[in-house]
Amino acid sequence: MNSPTEAELPVPAGASASATDVTEGTSTVALEVGSAAAGARSVPRWLLTSLALIALLALLSSAFLWQKLSSIQEQLARQSADAGAQSLEARAVAKQAQELAREAAARVAVFDARLSEVSLQRTQLEELMQSLSRSRDENMVVDIESAIRLAQQQAQLTGSVEPLLAALKSADQRVVRAAQPRLTPLQRAIARDIDRIKSAAVSDTPGLLVKLDELVHLADELTLANAVLPVTGTTAGQRAAPEAKLLWWQRALQVLRDETRILLRVSRIEQPEAALVSPEQSFFLRENFKLKLLNARLGLLARQLDSARTDLAAANVSLNKYFDATSRKTQTTAALLQQVQSQMKTLQLPRVDDTLAALTTAAAGR
Repeated sequence: MNSPTEAELPVPAGASASATDVTEGTSTVALEVGSAAAGARSVPRWLLTSLALIALLALLSSAFLWQKLSSIQEQLARQSADAGAQSLEARAVAKQAQELAREAAARVAVFDARLSEVSLQRTQLEELMQSLSRSRDENMVVDIESAIRLAQQQAQLTGSVEPLLAALKSADQRVVRAAQPRLTPLQRAIARDIDRIKSAAVSDTPGLLVKLDELVHLADELTLANAVLPVTGTTAGQRAAPEAKLLWWQRALQVLRDETRILLRVSRIEQPEAALVSPEQSFFLRENFKLKLLNARLGLLARQLDSARTDLAAANVSLNKYFDATSRKTQTTAALLQQVQSQMKTLQLPRVDDTLAALTTAAAGR
């Protein structure tokens, strides 16, 4: 069926001008569509098919890309939501961490303060312990020094080194128990003094006293250099037998000769003072000799060795000057006196100067 054209349609009144314009426009469009259709009929079909396939492929790829983009957007949305949740959690954890850090900092500050207090208390305690240790060591050094000096005085009074050795051994044991490195020189000094005392030759004081007592007893039996020797009974008996065979005048001459020998005696005396000693003075001479020996004995007991040596030397001079050197008693007394004098030379006790010097150094090292 043919549809009515625009020219055949009725036109209302008053709209003639506009209808005319529409008609003209429609005619123009129709002409253009006609011309396009005519041109389309002139395009090849394969080209249209290719364009259609390309448009379809483009549409499919657009749909695929759109779907992929949508999935990516969904994934990004999920990741963004997860990131937001994690960010919130991280903020909460960071806030907790900050609070914990502040608490830890406060605790560290408290610990530092307490550590400073403990360090200060430890330092004060160490100083106190060192002070106590130094005081103990100083007291020990003072005690050792006083004990050694007292033992030295006892050794000088008794003439025996046993008190001094005992004091040094006791001091060595106390130093070993103390185990202080600064007392090591003192320990070495004590060991040296102990070895020197043990190796020293010390005379026997009691033996010297016994010998001096014996010399005092021998003083009464000594013969003076100008003394007249009495005629013994053996000599008289030996002369009695020959005199029995002599005549009276021979016996008279013999008696006269004996009496003359008693009245006149010729002898050699080296010291002229000995020849001038009277019988009354011989008593005081013996007593003076005994007094010198007793003074030497007292000097030995008082440990006044120089005074004792001087008295023994004076006694020896008196013995050689006033008494008969050919007498057996005098020779025995002189030999015994020489022994006493030689032993007095070795009677000096060894000193402990090294120990005393080490004690002074240890006491001054505080």
